[in-house]
Amino acid sequence: MDTVITLQELRAARAKLPPLVGLVPTMGYLHEGHLSLARAARRECASVVASIFVNPTQFGPKEDLASYPRDLPRDLRLLEAEGVDLVWVPTPEVMYPVGYQTWVTVDDVSRPLEGAMRPGHFRGVATVVAILFNAVQPDRAYFGQKDAQQAAVIRQMVRDLNFKLDIVVCPIVREGDGLAMSSRNVYLNTAERQAATVLFRALTAAQSAYQAGERDAGELRQTMEVTISAEPLARQQYVSCADPETLQELEGAIPDRALLSMAVYVGSTRLIDNLILGD
Repeated sequence: MDTVITLQELRAARAKLPPLVGLVPTMGYLHEGHLSLARAARRECASVVASIFVNPTQFGPKEDLASYPRDLPRDLRLLEAEGVDLVWVPTPEVMYPVGYQTWVTVDDVSRPLEGAMRPGHFRGVATVVAILFNAVQPDRAYFGQKDAQQAAVIRQMVRDLNFKLDIVVCPIVREGDGLAMSSRNVYLNTAERQAATVLFRALTAAQSAYQAGERDAGELRQTMEVTISAEPLARQQYVSCADPETLQELEGAIPDRALLSMAVYVGSTRLIDNLILGD
């Protein structure tokens, strides 16, 4: 496995890779969710490139950029064990050189949910992913369903800017008790870790109501809210029952598919999770 830092090194190494090339973009501190993306790319592509970059432009001024967990040596060992061919670990100066002033903004799909709670977040996401796509020139790029809105934003960007690649969204990987794997789970203490299962419990409560015949979006949201409010260590930021593509909130009877999603603080740690009804 080759590890490169500069854009010139990346292009030289990329030129030697046989097609199809799959890209797995990450911010590092890898867990089983990331590794499942690498395995999917390994199954489907002749070559696999991963990137590790904690992107400063998608963090707000009061968010956890400085404390975001990092362990590059461990990450590289894990990626090598999964058969990744090339890892790009650019510095902020490589990604955003002096004088950088170009940004990618995806309008409507970026505005609700995470976009409303984290202004500027998706501008940073779309910009860094566009840089990654242009630099690596992958045939396929792999993302996790846990960041459902991010996947929707990237799909929209790819359509609008005519990127010649396929976006592959892989299922959420969960702990045995249902908690979605996340690099931020490391912030949880023992009591908070137990309480954090409330996200999955709220989603599955709404799913059970749906399977029992409930089709009213407001009732499904209320089911999730009631479950979250019963957990003393949890504080709801938002719950949503929305169109999976546009992310617009649904009202009344839901159509064939709906995205249930939420952001919840457990202690001081902000967690997100989601589930698609009708799949």
